Amino acid sequence: MLMQADQSVLVIVDAQEKLAPVIHQRDQLIARMRWLGEIANELDVPILVTEQYPKGLGLSVDALSGVIENAQVIEKMHFSAVQEPNFTNALSEQNRSQIILMGMETHVCILQTALDLIADDYQVFVVEDAVGSRRDSDKQTALNRLRQEGVVIISSEMAAYEWLHRSGTDQFRHITKNWIRG
Repeated sequence: MLMQADQSVLVIVDAQEKLAPVIHQRDQLIARMRWLGEIANELDVPILVTEQYPKGLGLSVDALSGVIENAQVIEKMHFSAVQEPNFTNALSEQNRSQIILMGMETHVCILQTALDLIADDYQVFVVEDAVGSRRDSDKQTALNRLRQEGVVIISSEMAAYEWLHRSGTDQFRHITKNWIRG
């Protein structure tokens, strides 16, 4: 199945100030999250943001502030965002079937959220170059398990091109003119 912008919700999971410094390849990860988030904003793909216990882990990283300024931010205590009523209510309001996940940590909050979303009959995509864990081995183990459970593993460019659907449009030219920097 291809992703469609009008059926997608982008979820940024726990990309927080005090967690980010210990994440493997955090700078590349945050850059990809920002890049895909900017494209989601351009294409009117709704963005939900979760923050795990922000009193302890801080707010979302500053590098994402422009991307998430219009997003709904949901505080959570459960590792799976689906266990938080505020998240499930916000997701239901979008009335979309495809959930694209990116953020931290792949083997904990991304994994548990994805599995709960699959159980709730959503089509779930995890952006491989926009998720991270403290140890790369944990990330890789989580991606393998997610594949086994029916989650589709994609890259940020796969998401962007599937959302765009075709070249030659004004929207395509506008969005892709700065991709060399991405």
